[in-house]
This record gives sequence, structure tokens and C-alpha cells, in this order.
Amino acid sequence: MSGLSRRGLLRGAVYGAGAAVTASALSGCGSLAGSVASADDIQYWTLFTGPDGALMKTITQGVEKRVPGLKVKTTVLDWGPPYYTKLAMASAGGRAPDVAIMHLTRLAGYAPGGLLDPWDTDLLAEFGLKQEDLNPTLVKRSRYQGAPYAIPLDTHPFVVFFDRDVLQKADLLTTEGQLIPFESPRHALELMDRLRRSGGKLGPVFGHTNDAAMSWRMFWTLFSQTGATFDLTGERAEIDEDTAVEVVRFMAELARDSRTMDVQTAIAAFANGKSPMIFSGEWDMATYKSALKGRLGASPFPTFYDHPAGASDSHSLVLPHQDNPDPERRRRTHQFVAELVRSGLTWATAGHIPAYTPAVSSAAYAKLSPQSEYAGAAKQLALDPPVWFAGSGSDFQTRMCQALDPVFGGSSPASAVRTMVSQINTLMAQPNPA
Repeated sequence: MSGLSRRGLLRGAVYGAGAAVTASALSGCGSLAGSVASADDIQYWTLFTGPDGALMKTITQGVEKRVPGLKVKTTVLDWGPPYYTKLAMASAGGRAPDVAIMHLTRLAGYAPGGLLDPWDTDLLAEFGLKQEDLNPTLVKRSRYQGAPYAIPLDTHPFVVFFDRDVLQKADLLTTEGQLIPFESPRHALELMDRLRRSGGKLGPVFGHTNDAAMSWRMFWTLFSQTGATFDLTGERAEIDEDTAVEVVRFMAELARDSRTMDVQTAIAAFANGKSPMIFSGEWDMATYKSALKGRLGASPFPTFYDHPAGASDSHSLVLPHQDNPDPERRRRTHQFVAELVRSGLTWATAGHIPAYTPAVSSAAYAKLSPQSEYAGAAKQLALDPPVWFAGSGSDFQTRMCQALDPVFGGSSPASAVRTMVSQINTLMAQPNPA
């Protein structure tokens, strides 16, 4: 954006005609950094609810017990566009929390506009968190202009869960209990037919209907496995459309038993035994484990093409911009985050793969089932393209799903890809707010 940064534009919204609206939106967000008297009091914004929220609360309380004097005020906000809008407004309006959760794929829309401050990795190391102990793919993606603007807490990939008993009967498991390798998409479809015959039920299911992300996750996983061109760095998208059409066609065939399923219906079909396999985010692991118990198996997303890959993102910690941060509170914030990330083994019980690699390589993690079975997914991450308009909860993902979903009902894969490319070019033509 020529002559006006995103932060400057947002400051105008805060201090201009929209000030009353913005103040109202932020009034429910609790006491923010500027109003905190003690450097020991850390303001922490998260988007974790349900079991994840309860577990994060437990971890935070544990950090407070280990760090004398530290007090963490956690504010939980609804995730998605509302969360990211409030975070941007808080940073631009001088009411930013000390630290906040951000999906790593959203970083490109925030760091360039001055809405975030960089981390002091030496200070983190002083508190026991070294960069070399973090997932290298996530660390690389966390940097902007060479500086670290995010500290990854985890990765939450797209994986596959299955009923061990049914897949064993169908001879689809290795001696280690993992899925047998697929030689090609066609080979995989043949094996899925064997699974249907063996189980006498549905084949693999995949919930996507009326969802703003799942069809994109499936497409991005499969397309990333091809290694084909998907370049959004220029003025217009450079995408191998022939490969994209092939991938979309395979998507529809692979999910032929769940063409009209939303996420909850697909989860129920798997949990209730109607299907022995589901392509899913690891965040639903607890539901499956409760239903299948010892029969539950899991693997990284299967490799159908040439390269292992699985769509993923990372809950990361960022420093929302503050014009004049208190040095001691910034130090305490670094200490809190170092302790939080190093609590990865506890966080792993929710299903997420810790970014803290010593946790993943520990004997205790190896005993977590099925988490340890899909831990290899952390080595084959396919993050959204690093552009300002992409990422979890973005309008980009919604548009891609709207283009893809008709294919499950019989629409042309070529038409879907043309729509996707057109939508991407429309977004690319818009001025980068950073």
C-alpha cells in the first residue's frame, strides 16, 4: 500500500471517526498492557476454547507456580476474523496485550505492517528456549526480514485416523501398524475399494460441506505432494493448472463416500463405526480416542503422489506492537513464553505436535497414542502460501472451498480450478495492506 501502512490505516480507524466503535470492540478484552501496574503481570490473548482452553489454563497455572511472582491474565477471544481484527486494532491503537496466539500462516499479514514486534532469541535462550530446539520448518516461516516475529508452540496437521481392526483385516497395515504405502492415486483407490469390501461399510470419509477450510486443506495437501508450481510471488498467480485439475479430480474420487458430509457428520460416521478411516485434523483426536479406544490408529497424511506433505498450521506466540514497552515486563513475557513452549509434552496430550522438539523425541511422548504415530507429520508440513491474504481463518481459504465444493457434487474439476485461479488473482490485485 503506497504511502500508508496497514498500521497507519488502523491507527486512523482507532483515532478517527471509528474510535467509538473500536473502543467498544476492545472494551470486553480485559485490562491491557498499558493499564497493568506490575511488570510481573502479563496480558495474554488466546483463541483456545473447550478442552484446548482448559489445558492451556492448566499449563499457564503451572508456569505461574514455577516462576515466582509471575501473574498471567488470560483473555480468550473467538477465533477467526473477529480475533485477528481485534488483535490488529489493539496493536494499532496502543492497547496491545503483552503476548498473543497467532496462527503462523497469518504472520505475513501482520509483521510487514508494523503490527508485531520481534522476539529477542538471546533472551529466550537465557530462559531455556533455544531456536535449535524448535521445529526448523516453523522457525524458518516465523521470520520476517531476518528477524523472528513468532515463536511456534505446535503444529496441527491434517492427518488420517483409522480403525486398526478393520484395516488389519483388509491387509492395509504394515507390521508396525502404519498404513501401507500407496504407489499412486489409482493404486490408493483400488485399496480403498478393498477396504469397503473388507469392512462391508463406507470407505474413507472427509467432512467438507459448508466448511470454510477443509476442502482447501485436502487440495493443498495433495497438490503439495506433486511438487508442481504454485507461485504467488508475482503480480499474477503461476499455478500448474493441469496438475491442479488432476488433484481435484482425485479428491472427488477419494471422498466419494462423503460427498455431502459436513465435518460433524464425517466425525460421527467414523466414531460410530460406519467408516473405518477419516481424513481429519489432529485436533479431533480426543473424540476418536474416546470412541474407538484401543482400536484407534493414526498416521501422517498418506503420500499419494511424489512427495510427503500434509496441510498444517502452527499456533504461535507473537508480541503485538507496543510503542513504549516496559523492558522488565517484556523480559517477563519472554520468560513466560519460554516456559510455555517448553511445556510441549503437556500440550501434546490435546493432540497437537509440539514445536519443542525435545518433547517430541522424549520417551514420554513415544508412549502417547496415537499422537506418536502421526508425529512424523511435523516433518512434512505444507503451510499456506506466505502471502498476506492466506492462512487459517482467512477469506482466501473460504473462497478456495467455495470453488472446490461443487466438484464433490459432480461439477467439472477444470471449472473449479479456473475459479480458484481467478479468485487468487483477484486477491493478488488488491493492495497489500502491509
